[in-house]
Amino acid sequence: MKIREIRCYVLEAKLDRSFGWSLAVTDRRSALVVEVTTDEGISGFGECYGPPSANAAVVALYGELLSGRDPLATEAIWQELYNALRDHGQRGLAVQALSGIDIALWDIRGKAAGRPIHALLGGPIRRRVRAYATGLYERRDGDHVAYLAEEARGYVAEGFSAMKLKVGFGLDRDLAAARAVREAIGSEVALMVDANHAYDLLAATELGRRLAELDIAWFEEPIPPEDVEGYAELRRRQPLPVAGGECSFTRFDFRRLFAARALDVAQPDTCAAGGISECKKIADMAAAFGVRYIPHVWGTGIALAASLQLLAVLPNEPLCRFPREPLLEFDRTEHPIREAILERPIGHRDGWVEIPDGPGLGVAIDGEALRRFAVA
Repeated sequence: MKIREIRCYVLEAKLDRSFGWSLAVTDRRSALVVEVTTDEGISGFGECYGPPSANAAVVALYGELLSGRDPLATEAIWQELYNALRDHGQRGLAVQALSGIDIALWDIRGKAAGRPIHALLGGPIRRRVRAYATGLYERRDGDHVAYLAEEARGYVAEGFSAMKLKVGFGLDRDLAAARAVREAIGSEVALMVDANHAYDLLAATELGRRLAELDIAWFEEPIPPEDVEGYAELRRRQPLPVAGGECSFTRFDFRRLFAARALDVAQPDTCAAGGISECKKIADMAAAFGVRYIPHVWGTGIALAASLQLLAVLPNEPLCRFPREPLLEFDRTEHPIREAILERPIGHRDGWVEIPDGPGLGVAIDGEALRRFAVA
């Protein structure tokens, strides 16, 4: 079997209502889907996290190197593509584009073997995962505190036992929002906060200390991702567990974070940090350092499926009779492409998500949706 072609699908959908976080406001969702086809008629799909058009240009560059290659040689291909742009991009677009290709190749491996990816990775250790709801963003109208509390109660009614609140809008506003959400969901539901690196070390320290009374499970991306030493210092200065890593790439970035004791929770994105090949290495390294691994997931059903295949084989750390299981980030914001792209969308039942057990990613792609959301 040989690689015949690599195709990119730049997708975009307008939203009914815009939403915002600490860095930006958007009125649309977009995605880059990668399809690798073979001469035996097997196609694999992947997804790249990040700006779709820019990622597509890098995928096209990689594609020139892959024609005629064995698609099952995932490790050799990963090393070759990484090295091809090593002098120009050891992270960012170069690795995001590589991630989408790697996921597609694993999808082909699974389809060729008639097995789900997690079986080829030595699993599954688990067949379902508990999900936490990602939502609670800023809206452009209405009372900020009131609508967040209402939305949070809705997630509890759906069966979620954990959720994540966006902060980074100023300390007083963040504290008021977190208090309102905690009051709305009660003490038994886990609550995390995510600042999208909106604060410096001093402000993040103060916010972490003030939020501690609300039993916050983790403080995500409190400061800019470049400041590894700052993350380590923040862990020492305030009581909340520190999470991050969605803007970090490959085992090399995470080695620095782990060696510096900068994180309590590592959050690589499978569609950004190097794909399934690399994220399994990062997960094993996280276990060796005693760092929890909970992947960042922000994309279509393809990104969700890839993350679930990896979650199926994440090691329990420490090994014991009653292990602490990893969580799945389950995006609840409006995303017309997310469900439409799969013939059978991935849903949850009472806050739990089943891991697909079909060949490859375990999902079937809706070709009509690829055409409908394609950017001209």
